[in-house]
Amino acid sequence: MTTDLQPTPPLALQLGAADNVAVARQALEAGTRLTIGGHAVQVREPIASGHKVALVPIPRGAAVLKYGQGIGTATADIAAGDHVHVHNVGMAASSHGHGHSAGAGYRPTPASGALQETLTFDGFVRADGRVATRNYLGVIASVNCSATVCRHIADAFKGEALAAYPQVDGVVAITHGSGCGMGGNGEGLELLQRTLRGYANHPNFAGVLVIGLGCEVNQIAPLVETLTARAPGLFATLTIQDEGGTRETIAHGKAILGDMLVQANAARREPVPLRHLAVGLQCGGSDGYSGISANPALGAAVDLLVRHGGTAILSETPEIYGAEHLLTHRAATPQVAAKLLERLAWWERYAALHGGDLNNNPSPGNKAGGITTILEKSLGAVAKAGSSGLMDVVGYAEPVRTQGLVFMDTPGYDPVSATGQVAGGANLICFTTGRGSTYGCKPTPSLKLATNTPMFQRMALDMDFDCGGIVEGRQSIAEAGEALFRLMIATASGQRSKSEDNGLGDNEFLPWQLGAVM
Repeated sequence: MTTDLQPTPPLALQLGAADNVAVARQALEAGTRLTIGGHAVQVREPIASGHKVALVPIPRGAAVLKYGQGIGTATADIAAGDHVHVHNVGMAASSHGHGHSAGAGYRPTPASGALQETLTFDGFVRADGRVATRNYLGVIASVNCSATVCRHIADAFKGEALAAYPQVDGVVAITHGSGCGMGGNGEGLELLQRTLRGYANHPNFAGVLVIGLGCEVNQIAPLVETLTARAPGLFATLTIQDEGGTRETIAHGKAILGDMLVQANAARREPVPLRHLAVGLQCGGSDGYSGISANPALGAAVDLLVRHGGTAILSETPEIYGAEHLLTHRAATPQVAAKLLERLAWWERYAALHGGDLNNNPSPGNKAGGITTILEKSLGAVAKAGSSGLMDVVGYAEPVRTQGLVFMDTPGYDPVSATGQVAGGANLICFTTGRGSTYGCKPTPSLKLATNTPMFQRMALDMDFDCGGIVEGRQSIAEAGEALFRLMIATASGQRSKSEDNGLGDNEFLPWQLGAVM
C-alpha cells in the first residue's frame, strides 16, 4: 500500500529565477541550510518570517532583485546567507516607465459572450439602472458643524429600531472634519464636494439626507444641484440654523428618515450581470508575503471579474511608485499611460514640497513584516491588478465609468484611498493585509484577505479569506483567485463580511484634504 505524500514546501521562496534574495516562509535560525534555485546557502543570522535572505553575495551598489525586478541597491557588501533589509539596502531610482513601451503589453479582454458560464450577483437595481450591493440610508454632513446632529439621527435607527425593515442594512452618518475654514473655490473645496456628491449619489444608499449648519463655506445648494435625481421622498436637506437649532433638526431628520425607511424596505434583490460590480482594490498593513499570496490571489480574481464584464479600481498612487511600468506596459492607449505617469510626477513634486520623498511610504509595520523599500512594496501592490489591460486613469473620487481595470489617483493612506474609490462608485472593497487591518467601509462591504495563515487564525473574527495556503504550498494562486472570486460574488449578493458582523465602518469616511485651512 502506498500513500501519496505532499512535497515539503521550501523554507524560503525564490520568486524569480534571476532573484538574488529569497523570502523566509518561517523564522530561520543562524546555521539553517537552504537549497533554492541551484543555490546552497547557510543562513548567517536569525531571519524573521517574511524577511529576505541573500542567496548569493551582493556587492555594495549592486541591485537587489525580487520578483525579477530591482527593489533597491545594496548599501554594504552582503554575503550569501545574510539578512537583507533596511540596514543594508537603499532606494534605487525609479525610471517612471521608461524602457517599457506604453501599451506594448495590452491585450483586449475576451468578450464576455465567449464565456461558457454567464455569472450574476443578486443586487438592488435602482431607478436609474445602477445596482447596489447593500441597501442603506445615508445622513451626510456638509460641514463638521453638523456632524454630531447627523450622528444623533443615525444612532436613532440602530438595533430594534430597524427590526420592522429587514431589507434595510442600516442608517449611516457620513461625517468629516472639513466644510469650512477654507477657500470658497479651489482644489480643497472641489475635492470635498466631489467626494460628498459621490457618496450622495452612491447606489448603496437607497435614500439620503444632507444636513448643514447654514453659514458654512460648503453650502448645501451648490453641493447637491448636480446630484442624480431620486424618487420623491428619498432625498432631503436640512440646515440647523433654519430649523431653529440642533434638537429641532434631529427631530425633523428622524421623521424624514422614518418615512424613507418604508420606501427603502420595499427594495428587493434580483440577479444582475457582473458588469454592475465595481471592486475597489486596497492593501494595508502589508508584509513580506503580500506580494506572494494575497495580492496575486486578488489579481487572479480581478482578471476573472474583468473577463465577466466587471470593473476593478486600483489606487494608492504612492504605492505603485517604481512599479508603474507594469501598468503603463498594458495601458489601452498611450494617453492612458501618460495620465498615470503625470500623476506620479505630481506626487514627487507634492512630497518634495512638504520635505518628504516617496520612499518614506513603507510604514514601521511594513518594515517589521519584511518590506524594505517602496519599490518592493509597489511591485507587490501592483499584483492586485492581475494581468488585465489598464483602461483608464481618473482623479480622486471621480466617477468610474469605464469597465475593466481602472486606476484612481489617491493617497496611500487606506481610509482616504477607499473613500475615494467608494465615491467613484465601488460597491465592494477587497483589502489585502499581512499585519491585520480591520477596515470597514459603510455603505460598501469590505473583505479582508489575510496574506498568511497564522494571522488569519489569530484574527479569525476579522479576516474573510486566507491566502496563506499559497505560501504553504496548499493552494495555487489560480485556485485562491477562483475561490476569492466566488466569495466576492456571494458578498455582493448579500453575504455579510466580517467587518459588517463586527459593526465596523461607521467612522472610516475620510476625504482627501488639500489646500489651506483658514
